[in-house]
Amino acid sequence: MARSGPRHPSAWRTQVVIHRSEVYWVSLDPTVGVEIQKTRPCVVVSPDELNSHLRHIIVAPLTTAIRPFRYRVATSIAGTPVSVILNQLRTVDRARLGKRMGKIDTRTMRDILGKLQAMFAV
Repeated sequence: MARSGPRHPSAWRTQVVIHRSEVYWVSLDPTVGVEIQKTRPCVVVSPDELNSHLRHIIVAPLTTAIRPFRYRVATSIAGTPVSVILNQLRTVDRARLGKRMGKIDTRTMRDILGKLQAMFAV
């Protein structure tokens, strides 16, 4: 399979910089089993240092199906109530990113990162 995009890491840095807490439309297909699917909004959770040096980023999908669950965070994007689904994290190539939708507020991002820290605590 042919690789798309720049092959040298320095060329990746010349692309648009992706920042933690930004929300993008992301194409999550193809999927397998119970993985969350289709093109949907996702919040970038990977640190800016990684985002500026790598071709892939870590995202958490958003859903309008608001359900109370320990590893979901309620917020809103463009006036629409959504839930950040932290138990469905995905590492995606930048080529899967579509239009930028906005940004998660600082308080909500702290909540997201706190829940991720709790999820991965040893």
